[in-house]
Amino acid sequence: MAEFLYRVGRLAFRRRWYVALVWAAVLAAVGLGALKAPGAADEGFSMPGIESQKAFDLMDERFPGATADGATARVVFVAPKGEKVTAADHRKAVESAVADLADGSQVASAVDPFQAKAVSKDGTTAYATVTYKVASNDLTDASKSQLVKALDQARDTGLTVEAGGTAMDDGAGAGGSAEVIGIAIAAVVLLVTFGSLAAAGLPLLTAILGVGVSMATILTLAHPLGLSTTTGTLAMMLGLAVGIDYALFVVSRYREERAKGREPGEATALAVGTAGSAVVFAGLTVVIALAGLTVVGIPMLTKMGLAAAGAVVVGVLIALTLVPAFLGFWPNAVLRRKDRKRGRIEEEAKDNGGTRWARFVLRRPLPVLILGVVGLGALAVPMTSLQLGMPGDEAKSTSTTERRAYDALAEGFGPGFNGPLTVVVDAKGDDGAKGGADAKAAVSTISRKIGATEGVVSVSPARFNKAGDTAVFSVVPSTAPTSERTKDLVTTIRDARPALESGTGATFEVTGSTAMNIDIAAKVQSALVPYLIVVVGLAIVLLLVVFRSLLVPLKAALGFLLSVLASLGAVVMVFQEGHGASLLGVETTGPIMSLMPIFLVGIVFGLAMDYEVFLVSRMREAYVHGETPAQAVTSGFRHSARVVVAAALIMIAVFAGFIGESDSMIKMIGFGLASAVLLDAFVVRMAIVPAVLALLGDKAWWLPAWLDRILPRVDVEGEALTRAADTPDPAPTPADQEAVRV
Repeated sequence: MAEFLYRVGRLAFRRRWYVALVWAAVLAAVGLGALKAPGAADEGFSMPGIESQKAFDLMDERFPGATADGATARVVFVAPKGEKVTAADHRKAVESAVADLADGSQVASAVDPFQAKAVSKDGTTAYATVTYKVASNDLTDASKSQLVKALDQARDTGLTVEAGGTAMDDGAGAGGSAEVIGIAIAAVVLLVTFGSLAAAGLPLLTAILGVGVSMATILTLAHPLGLSTTTGTLAMMLGLAVGIDYALFVVSRYREERAKGREPGEATALAVGTAGSAVVFAGLTVVIALAGLTVVGIPMLTKMGLAAAGAVVVGVLIALTLVPAFLGFWPNAVLRRKDRKRGRIEEEAKDNGGTRWARFVLRRPLPVLILGVVGLGALAVPMTSLQLGMPGDEAKSTSTTERRAYDALAEGFGPGFNGPLTVVVDAKGDDGAKGGADAKAAVSTISRKIGATEGVVSVSPARFNKAGDTAVFSVVPSTAPTSERTKDLVTTIRDARPALESGTGATFEVTGSTAMNIDIAAKVQSALVPYLIVVVGLAIVLLLVVFRSLLVPLKAALGFLLSVLASLGAVVMVFQEGHGASLLGVETTGPIMSLMPIFLVGIVFGLAMDYEVFLVSRMREAYVHGETPAQAVTSGFRHSARVVVAAALIMIAVFAGFIGESDSMIKMIGFGLASAVLLDAFVVRMAIVPAVLALLGDKAWWLPAWLDRILPRVDVEGEALTRAADTPDPAPTPADQEAVRV
């Protein structure tokens, strides 16, 4: 591996113009393809295999066209204190507003609340449902402006008017200012680390180019592969983060080799052969973690994971080819200014912050290990009360009209009104003949029994399809959509199904957004352990090959589990229990987003293994070259600690930028990822790892003889390269001489 990458690095350095032109051509080709490709389809969210999804599919089959994914807006009218919305002047204002809401080319219908009996019992609140012919992403600016204008005109009459629903989605996602902030902080960290604008700018430039290639490719393939508009979100975030990190490690090793007196071409080849080997295996661990998302069984998540894995592969290829090519163009520009002025490069000091910290841990390994494990364990304790769900409008800021509409409906109609359950009754027999009076009797019985269930406030009249063999009705719970009591109610209704089916001959399924969220949470929770087994198992095998050690991969996996559990505990403590929530601008606590644990495990596992590979591979390299276990730990920290710290700070900056977003779910993702990287990099990798290695000594690098014979040898440490490099250097090539003059 190391020798092959050595040749790749030397070739890229010597043929730098060709390499640069190839990448430019690739970027131009995929960019042109992205411009000409049809727009990405918004296929919506689906979860095969759960009851609520089966019910949605049945509704699509039996009620063709009735469940089209059109945007909706629920407009809430609240009368002034002491008055009723049914008063003549207020009623006139509401009816006028509904007429204005219906006046639009994309509007399918706007239902008058007085005709639909959508008025609260106390007469203070009413709501109108506006249905559009197109999905929320396809709403024109004119339609949105018409909606906002109608709301403002209704407010002018003295009513409190708020609106929720998919039509209110502005389409803004994570990114924008968050990514700009992350890049700005990354630039500062790189500048401090390298002391050179060129050295700081090179990783940023190559990472941005890699993200450009990845995103253009995703847009080009969006239509033929059925990728949604959200598929590239994770690819952009991770592509930028790992792209910077991988280039950072190659540039850092290049400067180290130049400090040993190597010519630019030789230094570049050695950097790619050694640091590039670590980049390849670190990238593979990230790809394994992301590709493993297919285990969860959520099509959208699978596509996001595979797209992000592709972005990571692009980042690896750029680090191995384009970075050495750029080093060929500007071999001295990435060096420190004082080294360029002196005309000679000083080797890194034998004693730096990394070695001092390593010696501190080596002197006190047991206290450091105990303190790290106990600290992470204490942070992980709140995770035992983890509640999964999908926060909705109730989790938004009170400054948004969606949140105010949610609160107004909960106050006027009860907390369960914001999350009604949808019951789909299938009265069609196996022979397909049942319908008519028998079907109506069966639906009536099921509706009456469900309505009598404790925790149910009301049941709507059933709506039948044209064939008369399928009916749909809504069930309003007495508790909020995210309440555990609502979850228990759904379980109770489903548990009563066998008795009702035997008595009526008809079957039913419970769906709706609330039931869908409950089912998603249950499926994700059940998929988490298999996902961990697959990802961690494959990564352990990979790390066995990299480190040729039995205990180091196991230690790496256990450390990762500690950091993930601790970060999940921190998320629960802030977003579910509310400790310190106000400091992050979180106004409402509730269940943790269902996909959060999967996202956290997948992304952080890959990044954690990055730090493990880069840090421990230098220790392994020193150990293989004859240093004692303690000396190897110190050498690893001397060469890698500063770079790993810089890489972690860049990751934290990118993720922490999302904490400033207004959406609570984006806040949650940003906080969870930032805290996980912080804990894993600075507690696990920088403290627990050297403490464990100090306690294990030579045993840390032990590998059974039979396993040593089975495992392939990939020479990640570059032992063959080191032997070759220790021989007298050949005369510089003309390309090297020209590069030195640049």
